[in-house]
Amino acid sequence: MEQQNQDSITRVSRQNGLSPVVLVCEHAAHHIPTELGTLGLSDEARFSHIAWDPGALGVARAMSEVLDATLVAASVSRLVYDCNRPPEAPDAMPAKSEAFEVPGNVALSDASRQARVSQYYEPFRKTLSGEIARKDKAVIVTIHSFTPIYHGAKRDVEIGILHDTDQRFADVLLDVADGFNVQRNAPYGPEDGVTHTLRLHAISHGHLNVMIEIRNDLIQTEAAQLAMGQKLADWVAQALQKTMADPCKR
Repeated sequence: MEQQNQDSITRVSRQNGLSPVVLVCEHAAHHIPTELGTLGLSDEARFSHIAWDPGALGVARAMSEVLDATLVAASVSRLVYDCNRPPEAPDAMPAKSEAFEVPGNVALSDASRQARVSQYYEPFRKTLSGEIARKDKAVIVTIHSFTPIYHGAKRDVEIGILHDTDQRFADVLLDVADGFNVQRNAPYGPEDGVTHTLRLHAISHGHLNVMIEIRNDLIQTEAAQLAMGQKLADWVAQALQKTMADPCKR
């Protein structure tokens, strides 16, 4: 069952799931709250990958079902506030994303920025922190998607296994991954500022963690998202089994 928290930005599924895994989907939605209008964006931009991670939520939901894992998902666009960025990061509320200007984010005052932090980021952070605290030895797995062409360049990587300073779980996932072009810290890495959730909620508490990036042309349909979710859930389950059997990885 999925419930939307009173904070209005966070949806939590399988809150009582038995798995130690907590799935996170920070870029699950392209919704822009009514009070912010369209942020000055065209329909093309509002529904494109700059506003969310297409297919990521469907994959995460499938993984949640297979693993019986709690899923925490943001329900507003990352152009409103990117919940995988700290408040001080310029791209937490980007004025430009790839080729698209975001007029509603240009020249935001300090007060306006703080209002978005309070209304969108802090509730999400607190909800995620609370769900992790409910687990015994939580394992944090964040789910994202990326575009197959970026600034005109084709990306051959199909699935990225990303980590920051703690690579324990990523190493095991890379060992069990099969059937795709899977690469470490691609198409992004920690130097790109994409591991905020891992650093804040996992590494600082010693939790096993990983970020999974999926090329979005592989998950365009519900059927493809379901299949990918089942595949990734199998990898995570195998990695969990191997990790639990190796005291050095716990």
